[in-house]
This record gives sequence, structure tokens and C-alpha cells, in this order.
Amino acid sequence: MSRTVKSTGNSTANSALDRMSLDGKVAVVTGGAGAIGQIYGRALAEAGARVVLADLDAEGAERAAKSLSADGLHALGVRVDITDRDSAAAMARQVTDAFGGIDILVNNAALMADIPQVDLLDLPGDWFDRVMRVNVFGAVVCASAVKASMVERGGGRIINQVSAGAFMGGGIYGVSKLALVNVTVGLARSLGPLGINVNAIAPGLVENEPGFKSLPADHPARAALASAIPGKKSAPAEDLLGTLLLLASPAGEWINGQTISVDGGWVTRL
Repeated sequence: MSRTVKSTGNSTANSALDRMSLDGKVAVVTGGAGAIGQIYGRALAEAGARVVLADLDAEGAERAAKSLSADGLHALGVRVDITDRDSAAAMARQVTDAFGGIDILVNNAALMADIPQVDLLDLPGDWFDRVMRVNVFGAVVCASAVKASMVERGGGRIINQVSAGAFMGGGIYGVSKLALVNVTVGLARSLGPLGINVNAIAPGLVENEPGFKSLPADHPARAALASAIPGKKSAPAEDLLGTLLLLASPAGEWINGQTISVDGGWVTRL
């Protein structure tokens, strides 16, 4: 879906807006049936991309895609098991057959709300393996699946969804997200020479159902965490979209191997 930029008489301003456009791009969002996945998919589509919402929940992905299509956006829902290389490769082929290739991958799928809320020492081994396989290995599998298409199209963008929790210490969710930060750097170094930039977004306290399930609004820990945040304490997922579009668009072509915190200043690094 193309966008029309209203003339302001300032060619520099128009050029800057044009560099945020995703016209002609194809974007895949894993976890596309989920709350943030749907919000990300809509933003990418409204910026001009043809969007594929990929999820283990095929019916949910198809419903979400139909909702975008009903608004005149280009969207497709597909099933994928991100921990299975054959499934991820089949997803990439399906996207290529439908839209001609892949330019953007958002590794958004993850386990969070369903993880047992226990001390890391008490976490059952099967849960440890499952979280690491989905939250870390799954991103690597999907990056591998789209690499050839991105190279063929002259480059691409991979955006990993990590978390402020990666830098807090504690449970397996944070452990997995910190591992994904490291994966982001490793992939950026290996894929950067091929024209594929790899970066990550680290949200703070997101105001949505999964976030409140993991840490209820009235939980004392949420208030304690908020007291450590100098800026905005929490936000809806829509507040992540500026960073998403920057990293996905030509405007972010000089950004590679970075984790950008969007959390009100909760996590700060010198």
C-alpha cells in the first residue's frame, strides 16, 4: 500500500519521511497472532510493506491477516514452528511464492506468560530447554530460513524482540533474552557483510495482557520496578513502533548489531 507524503515545501523533510517508507518491501513477523505481533504487522503494513503474520497458531495468524486485508493492507497468515528448520524453510518458500521474497524479519515469537513463575534453581529442566529453544534457537532458525531470499534481494533487516528483563538478572525469561542479545551481535557480524542488518528492541513494562499476566498491575514488584524508571514507567505496545520502523526502514541502514532499549530509561548503558 503506497503512501502519499504531503508537500511541506521542505525537500529535506520529505526525503526523511520517504526514508521511513517500506513500499515494495516484504516483512515477516513471527508470533504474528499475538498482541504485539499484530500491532507490529499493522504498523509495517501501514508503512507500505506486504506483511506475513507467521505463528504456530495458524488460525490466529490467518484471522489477524484477514483483519489487515479488510483495511486494504497486504497481509498473509501462515503457520510456522520456529524451532523446526523444515517448518521455517517451508514458511520462507510460502512467503517467496506469494510475494516474491523477504526483506524484513521480526523475530517476535517467544514464551513469556506461560513460563512457570519459580526461582531459576527450581525450574524443571524441560522448561529450561523449551524456553531457550523457542526464545533463542527459534530466532536463529528463522534468520537462517530467510537469509537466501534477503541476499538475493540485495540485503535485508532482522529485528529481534528482546526485553529489559535481559539486563535485570533473575529467571529463565531474562536469561533467554540476554542470550538473544548476544545472538543479535553474532548475526550482525556474520550477515552485515551480506547487506543484512540485525538489531534488537528491548521493551520495558508493556501494558498488554501477556505483560500483566507475568506481572499483574497490582503486584508490589511492578511498583518497585517503576520506581527505578526515571521516565515513562510503562506504555502500550504502540510506543515500540517508532523504533521498529526505524530499524526496518532505509532510515536505519547505518544501525547494526545494536539493542535499543524502549523503556523510559529503565536500562541505561554508558
